[in-house]
Amino acid sequence: MKSVKLKNETLPPIALGTWSWGNGVNGGDTVFGNNLSDEDLKPVFDAAMDAGFNLWDTAAVYGMGASETILGNFIKDREDVLVSTKFTPGAHEVMEDTLQDSFERLSVDHADIYWIHNPNDVEKWTAELIPLMKNGKIKHAGVSNHNLEEVKKAASILEKEGLELSAVQNHYSLLYRASEDAGIIDWCNQHDVLFFSYMVLEQGALTGKYTAQNPFKADTRRGKAFSPEVLEKLKPLLEKMKNIAEKHQVDTAQIAMAWAIAKGTVPIIGVTKSSHVDGAIAAADVKLSDQEVKDLETAAKETGVEVKAEWEQEM
Repeated sequence: MKSVKLKNETLPPIALGTWSWGNGVNGGDTVFGNNLSDEDLKPVFDAAMDAGFNLWDTAAVYGMGASETILGNFIKDREDVLVSTKFTPGAHEVMEDTLQDSFERLSVDHADIYWIHNPNDVEKWTAELIPLMKNGKIKHAGVSNHNLEEVKKAASILEKEGLELSAVQNHYSLLYRASEDAGIIDWCNQHDVLFFSYMVLEQGALTGKYTAQNPFKADTRRGKAFSPEVLEKLKPLLEKMKNIAEKHQVDTAQIAMAWAIAKGTVPIIGVTKSSHVDGAIAAADVKLSDQEVKDLETAAKETGVEVKAEWEQEM
């Protein structure tokens, strides 16, 4: 498995997301229709760690602490776990207090990556990172859901203090390439900033498991975004993904991940079953040709489907 570099840090090529771990506001039950316990998820965590996937992405706002709490129960007394968590302006008001609360739930004393989750008042919240980076509570700083100008502004604020912006995390998939079109990924590549792509699988819509005849639960966020009518439009793309998957002897979902890796990004994949870890292992070893990447992007564009989430701004 090929690793990637975050400044001087060695990371696995895929980060594992825990948005669907735990219930409550913004939790797994309301967003994904899940209801998962520690007992359900501990085998998933163990399988991932055994496979070398040790970068875990969460947020204080996921289940309002529920996701961090479950992850924290698993990583107690371990020093081989890399923790990525987030401060959400609007949901939280004092960054240092929010970070400390995250530490207590996660059973850690620092964040390997700490993200500002949205671009609400870039100058204020980027400046709040500075003392926490200088005292070692934050190892690497990142921004999420920021457009190009906001990314540049955050980087400039940190640079004036002799610090660096290490990462950008935005929604990026075959169905939503706004960060590429806006030049954010190019900027990241030029400035040694690692780009993390979330919702690469579009919450399951690009796995091939869901169709107009087998849709998502209608009362969930993903069920509303990917109605049976939208899933019907995705059929040609999913067929192209399936054909390419068969050539590489993997499943459709692995092609969505492999595409994100081929584009030079680190996909964040939600994991709720050990089979999802197996999928990440397989995807990390797939090398798509330039023609396959082009064919996938053409098929995606021809669907006419673009899924900008309600919390996202124009990039």
